[in-house]
Amino acid sequence: QFLCLKNIRTFLKVCHDKFGLRNSDLFDPFDLFDVRDFGKVISAVSRLSFHSIAQTKGIRPFPSEETTENDDDVYRSLEELADEHDLGEDIYDCVPCEDEGDDIYEDIIRVEVQQPMKMGMTEDDKRNCCLLEIQETEAKYYKTLEDIEKNYMNPLRLVLTPQDMEAIFINLEDLIKVHFSFLRAIDVSMMSGGSSLAKVFLEFKERLLIYGRYCSHMEYAQNTLNHLLANREDVRQKVEECTLKVQDGKFKLQDLLVVPMQRVLKYHLLLKELLSHSSDRPEKQQLKEALEAMQDLAMYINEVKRDKETLKKISEFQSSIENLQVKLEEFGRPKIDGELKVRSIVNHTKQDRYLFLFDKVVIVCKRKGYNYELKEIIELLFHKMTDDPMNNKDIKKWSYGFYLIHLQGKQGFQFFCKTEEMKRKWMEQFEMAMSNIKPEKANANHHNFQMYTFEKTTNCKACRMFLRGTFYQGYLCPKCGAGAHKECLEIIPPCKIG
Repeated sequence: QFLCLKNIRTFLKVCHDKFGLRNSDLFDPFDLFDVRDFGKVISAVSRLSFHSIAQTKGIRPFPSEETTENDDDVYRSLEELADEHDLGEDIYDCVPCEDEGDDIYEDIIRVEVQQPMKMGMTEDDKRNCCLLEIQETEAKYYKTLEDIEKNYMNPLRLVLTPQDMEAIFINLEDLIKVHFSFLRAIDVSMMSGGSSLAKVFLEFKERLLIYGRYCSHMEYAQNTLNHLLANREDVRQKVEECTLKVQDGKFKLQDLLVVPMQRVLKYHLLLKELLSHSSDRPEKQQLKEALEAMQDLAMYINEVKRDKETLKKISEFQSSIENLQVKLEEFGRPKIDGELKVRSIVNHTKQDRYLFLFDKVVIVCKRKGYNYELKEIIELLFHKMTDDPMNNKDIKKWSYGFYLIHLQGKQGFQFFCKTEEMKRKWMEQFEMAMSNIKPEKANANHHNFQMYTFEKTTNCKACRMFLRGTFYQGYLCPKCGAGAHKECLEIIPPCKIG
């Protein structure tokens, strides 16, 4: 809810500041979020459609003369429908962009390799096609990295500060060094028929971790570049001049910067295809291990990228809550936020509160304009959750309740949700958070596992795969120092100290 309302307020500010709409012509953020007065929302968008800027873009204004003046009845029941279907959760959800830049990648890295699907080809022929594709696309990719360095990085140093260079190109120079060695190792393997190629991927897995930083900073890099192009003529001219030197200006710098992210996430697909045509090869088992390693790397990179976005979101929460003296990221990942009614078991008054639920705590706030005033931090470790089935029979809004009960009999809390669906979602997220800080198998095999932030990249003691992300990546046993995924706690070897 927090981020949805922030986006709506940003839209309203632009309508007022850039398009000159009066506040009286606009709507309250909750009119849209709760579909409370949708007629007013449509009216504001209609005024926007008649603006001269909209007209120059060829946008057709509405309503037309034929449209009836009073559409209030059409919108009157939308709030009830929104409550019934809990629209807010999905409408504003992020849209996954798995194929971001895929077409650009295919254009740049495309090589003329005979596809291993032709009729009459033996499994060895198909395997050789796969090997050749890995080698030739890697060579093409390395050349692309060199092109970026030679034709963009070196010339742009003349007009950009070191800070802007790092913001745009991140750690591209480190990628070039790694791929110089990686390509040589692939070439050496190919000289002996490619049977040791899996070993090359396994050896380079740790070195390819630097893609975590590159991919997680990609959005900021693109934003920095776009800002400089829009605001500095010297930078724009220099970039245009550089672009003409790379593949005849076919690709913009923005396109090329996405290619490394696409390349590193393709390795497991290339190995999967190679493995499918290596069923009778002696290196089959090692290929399986290499495939798992590249899948693990891809998941690690995606999780680092996701954590970067999560920390940005947490930072926005942090700056909006007054009187908050602690860092929110210490409480784990945010699970859900929104308005509930809260009643402490000591004080029986129902109060309107805004809740931010994290893995470790629930932050209880009072809305204060567009910000929030901290009222309470409830540590989940010392509480258990129970349902309140009695209230569900009440047909009134805000009557769907559940309890947080203190394990040592101290003050507990009762929460009330607007709808049964909303209650279900909140209870699910509370259960998930409590399961994260108190996993069922935390003490398996004499360990004492606790959710933990690992400063260095760490492998799970049980499955040997990475603990993924940048904070609270997994669980640590402080007695023996073992790290593990939540799902691996049960199968980890016994604690040496326990």
